[in-house]
Amino acid sequence: MSVELKTIQTPHVPVRIFEGGSGQPLLFLHGAGGVMADDPFLAALATKYHVFAPLLPGYGDSEEAPELREMLDIALHYLDLADALGLKDPILAGHSMGGMIAAEMAALDNHRFSRLALIAPAGLWLDDHPIPDIFSLVPYEYPPLLFHNVEAGAALFTAGANFDDPEWLKGFLITNARQLGMAGKILFPVPDRGLSQRLYRVRAKTLLIWGDDDKLIAPVYGQAWKKVLLGAELAVIPQAGHMVIWEKTAETMAALSRLA
Repeated sequence: MSVELKTIQTPHVPVRIFEGGSGQPLLFLHGAGGVMADDPFLAALATKYHVFAPLLPGYGDSEEAPELREMLDIALHYLDLADALGLKDPILAGHSMGGMIAAEMAALDNHRFSRLALIAPAGLWLDDHPIPDIFSLVPYEYPPLLFHNVEAGAALFTAGANFDDPEWLKGFLITNARQLGMAGKILFPVPDRGLSQRLYRVRAKTLLIWGDDDKLIAPVYGQAWKKVLLGAELAVIPQAGHMVIWEKTAETMAALSRLA
């Protein structure tokens, strides 16, 4: 099922947002890599939910928003968006960086969301399991960190192009620099913004989803999240890396159904 790209005005900035499908409303927050109209996970969500997937400022064709300076600004920005959309108790879901933002939102406004899905979220830090610095990587280093099946993942990552294709490389570097400029406000130098001290405020029924071969945010972080989110359920999906939403889309959707 297709999704449509729209613009919604919030107090700070117009938000570009993908919307499609029908059923329960679901607000999906993307990771540092962004989201596109042909994203397979977005298409899958739209077959079951009325999905709203906003672009962070600086992603896609969205305007940049220098007034969003830190995590609190960004979490409040998305809460403003939920108001502008008139969403009443949507399922709140986020992948990676988006999971970190979603958790912050659920902690800040803990009566708004009753169901929370965090897919390999950033936001915690374990000294024994440091998260690799995505800001220092060159393009060919991403697939081994993001995918269980590295060869297939590389094809997805480049949309079939070669890493040494100068046109693809130029486009990637320009887009990546713009996106990581926003992501850096959240994740750089480490994605620890004190979230663990606020998670006690989360009241939502929470589902954690992890690929068992996640080499970016190791599965041990799933257990760490369970310790600070009392009552959270952890679903571990076999033969999947950090991009579990692409590698195991059907299994991720099946796990999400536990929040119905």
